[in-house]
Amino acid sequence: MGRNTRRRPTGARRATSAAFALILGGGGLVGINVYASASETGATDANVLSAGSATIDCPDVGEQLKTVPDAAKEGVDKELADLDQQIAEAYRQLQAKADQMQQNGDSGADAIMNPLKEKRSESIGRIVAAIDAAGDPPSGLDGFAACTLRPSGNQPGTGADTGQSAAPQDQNSASPSAGAPQNQGGQQGGAAPAGNGPVAADYADIKSVQPNVANPQPQADASQGEFVSSCGVNANGLFNSDNVIVAPGVTNGAHHFHDYIGNQSNTAFASDDDLVKADTSCQDKGDKSSYYWPVVRLQNGTQERDAGSPGGGTEGNAGKIVTPKQVTLTFVGNPRSKVTEMPRLLRIITGDAKAFVNGPANANASWSCTGFEDRQLKDKYPLCPQGSDVVRTFKFQSCWDGANIDSANHRTHVAFADAQGNCPGAFKAIPQLVQRIVYDIDAPSLQDGGRTSPLFAVDSFPENLHKPVTDHGDFINVFDEGTMKNVVDCINSGKKCGAGAGDGGGQQEDPPATDEPSQSAEPNPSEAAPNPSEPDPNPSEEPAENPSEAAPNPSEADPNPSEEPAENPSEEPAPTADDPSDGKGEQGSGDNGGGQAEEPTEEAPATEPAGDDAPPATVEPKSDVTTPGDDQGAEVGTPAQTEPPAGSYPPATSGIEPQAVGTGGLAETGANLWPGVIGGIFVLSGIFVLYRIRRTYA
Repeated sequence: MGRNTRRRPTGARRATSAAFALILGGGGLVGINVYASASETGATDANVLSAGSATIDCPDVGEQLKTVPDAAKEGVDKELADLDQQIAEAYRQLQAKADQMQQNGDSGADAIMNPLKEKRSESIGRIVAAIDAAGDPPSGLDGFAACTLRPSGNQPGTGADTGQSAAPQDQNSASPSAGAPQNQGGQQGGAAPAGNGPVAADYADIKSVQPNVANPQPQADASQGEFVSSCGVNANGLFNSDNVIVAPGVTNGAHHFHDYIGNQSNTAFASDDDLVKADTSCQDKGDKSSYYWPVVRLQNGTQERDAGSPGGGTEGNAGKIVTPKQVTLTFVGNPRSKVTEMPRLLRIITGDAKAFVNGPANANASWSCTGFEDRQLKDKYPLCPQGSDVVRTFKFQSCWDGANIDSANHRTHVAFADAQGNCPGAFKAIPQLVQRIVYDIDAPSLQDGGRTSPLFAVDSFPENLHKPVTDHGDFINVFDEGTMKNVVDCINSGKKCGAGAGDGGGQQEDPPATDEPSQSAEPNPSEAAPNPSEPDPNPSEEPAENPSEAAPNPSEADPNPSEEPAENPSEEPAPTADDPSDGKGEQGSGDNGGGQAEEPTEEAPATEPAGDDAPPATVEPKSDVTTPGDDQGAEVGTPAQTEPPAGSYPPATSGIEPQAVGTGGLAETGANLWPGVIGGIFVLSGIFVLYRIRRTYA
């Protein structure tokens, strides 16, 4: 027998081999951990920094200013407007450098966010100094300088990012082959920037929403009359991107375009005297009030006159501006008391133009469809069935502090009544303005990104991505004293009055514009919504007219557009305090803009409820969806819980928070996979070495 010459290992050699094996295995575990971390956090960061997947969230400094001395007001207003300009510029950089930032990670983001913080710190310092020089300086504003990147929910590659969808077309075309002018210039031709929105998730089928409008029960001393002012639909095209309420003297203070009706001299530079002496588009010349709101656009690549201008195309507000089909301005009373006169030049802003990044506390958006107005959407645009029009409703604050026509944050001088109609504290009930704006817009074709039927959206601050929750309205009371007294007397006596009470609620032609309509002054980006601490009465009280009848699938083309739709032809809701139409020509009609009331059907007879005590029409819901009662303007509708029928549009979904950022595509996954692969090889190598040691030295 031969002698075994294999040397027995020493303790040192065994220790060395074991250490080598542990190093291999440990290195593998580290590699796998790196991969797991990248999958959980790194990939998310990369997606957040990619085009269309991030927006900039900055604390709203204007919201924190409760009092500003008159001597400091001009300087403070300009600094607040500058803060919004800084955010808009940073957002443009974010969009332009998204690919570079995705590669550089945090360092790429810092290159945008750190300079933004420095600029904001300087502006905030000047605000504090200006107020300090005239009174007591505000405290705690230093912490409002830093901003964050947050997911937008508009991530590319998911079918949601429709801002740059191919083959946009004119609103009158049924398909790209119908001779529609194509946008050959890409984003520079008027289409919204990539990732700027709107997206498919911003829309919901109105038939998937349960009735959610609740009306307070009127008490013995209620003021149940209505006064309707008829001021046109802005057919003369009076637009600008100013807001004299929150950014006086600052051009393009809103960074988005507004429609204007009523007062024809509203720009950022208009003085109170200018507003009082201005022309008006209202039939009643005693009403020179200014009514304005963000325009609605079709995302079809059309180049409007602002396509290359601030407030327009350069800030993501692109496409064809849609003129309303009908605008109804109704002043209603209070369910518990008589109302008092509004002070002249009172300013009110309802809704929050920054609600997507600020949160819903001050949001007061309310979207619906004719025939379904007992169902209101807060954070979705409605997908209306064939024959039904898009409706946006604003119910303004109806309580006044009795002393001020404005406040530092443009909201604390007015408030909403509670769910029963009570005003807070010493506030007085005033006539409540209810704006109802109707648009003849077809439901967009979400399945092809709006190519067949274009998406629609309101203009917005660029970083708020055209989200429907950002909708808002502005009002300046320029009624003369005699007319305002008539308004109050009419409402308190339970009558229905006003120049618009019998002609269709504002469908007459607007007068020729006296000024160049493209004049631009910036509405303040902080266009504040109602006081978040006060409940908001429901933004709309119109009951639906027989929405229980089967409506054709909105995704199907109408085979014969000239024929009446299969559903109930009378889609307008029964008249209420919010919709002054009674179907008989007595007050503003819900006639789809045609000037004639529609015939009621047996299934949904037209009624004439008196004021706010009118209960909504009984409706058979189209699904098992439940939505809570809507007793506050900041309330966000509960999502539909059932799947829509095949081929139909999405149901309502919950909340206003952006959708979770999805994982990357296959290429991105492969790029991030290598640490895990190498780590796995190391682990296997370590196990193999340990196995060999055992076999060799056993």
